[in-house]
Amino acid sequence: MPGAPVGGAHPEYLDASGHLVASVGALLVEHGDHALLIDAGFGPHTFPADPATPNGAMRGGGLPAALAALGRAPDQIEAVAFSHLHPDHTGWAVQGRLFARAEYLVAEPEWAAREPGGSQDALAPHVGTVADGEEIFPGVRARVAAGHTAGHTEFVITGGGQRLVAFGDSLHSPVQVDRPEWSCVYDHDPAGSAEHRRRLVAELAEPGTLAFGIHFADAVFGRVVRDGAGPAWRPLESADGLA
Repeated sequence: MPGAPVGGAHPEYLDASGHLVASVGALLVEHGDHALLIDAGFGPHTFPADPATPNGAMRGGGLPAALAALGRAPDQIEAVAFSHLHPDHTGWAVQGRLFARAEYLVAEPEWAAREPGGSQDALAPHVGTVADGEEIFPGVRARVAAGHTAGHTEFVITGGGQRLVAFGDSLHSPVQVDRPEWSCVYDHDPAGSAEHRRRLVAELAEPGTLAFGIHFADAVFGRVVRDGAGPAWRPLESADGLA
């Protein structure tokens, strides 16, 4: 999903049209036979670039097949936790009742700030609100990190001696790890989101911390290494693994 241009300083992050290349999707968290999905992708939609907006071409549709490849059917998902309520994170959840057994989990301030009358109304019968710091699934805690939206939420996942921060739209591109002062055009509070990014990047540089960046294209899992030897975002090598 190419997005807003970031300028010519980092051409490695741009496509041929000059738009930032980004991904959309979800993160599957499993605990025994139980399954949680963090975010719900863009849905079965394809849109061309829109010159009236910062958006490049947007393509969705692959989430059910990706779940099937991991051995999970949509009706085996017990809960879907949303980082926030933008349509590239709620897409499949508002397509009928794909996740037939799932409760939809939304941070209290995010749900309170929604605009009634849109696609979010389709979520309402199945929504349960969660509080900052609440454990929503074994080993998964919600952490409200306002800035991108009023109730934007990150998820901190611990297990197997590892810690993973799924930071949602706190960061949209690896370039922001080095330039946390750069805010996305869609940030609700650009100054607040930038300040949070500074703290987040420092946290991600702590030993034993892994991260999941939903919009980081082919480098969604990684670490932050601030050693002056290149970009601070270091994608995980296959040998690193995730428990």
